Amino acid sequence: MEARAIARGVKISARKTRLVVDLVRGKSVERALEMLQFTGKAAAKVVQKTILSAMHNLGEKSDHPVEPADIQIKRIFVDEGRTMYRIRPRAQGRAFRIRKRSSHITVIVNHEASEKKLK
Repeated sequence: MEARAIARGVKISARKTRLVVDLVRGKSVERALEMLQFTGKAAAKVVQKTILSAMHNLGEKSDHPVEPADIQIKRIFVDEGRTMYRIRPRAQGRAFRIRKRSSHITVIVNHEASEKKLK
């Protein structure tokens, strides 16, 4: 059984968020949350909340309680979101463009015990 959660329009660039996502890809949810708790990046908090949301979505689907150690991160990826363009005034009437980037985080988790029973 699997569940997913998507965080859209996160105000952190996809490039910075991918650094954090690469740390937890393929890990169990319990291990991933421990790693994110001690990661010093701003994106770690948002990724942690998205993983927790996917875990709770899986808990709502199943009939019995699910332990975080039994839940595996099946897929986790980051896509680019909307880019907001701003202007920075420069010398002699020029204007430089500022790009404020955002990202979409997608987490898909599955329950290991249910996968073992099916095989």
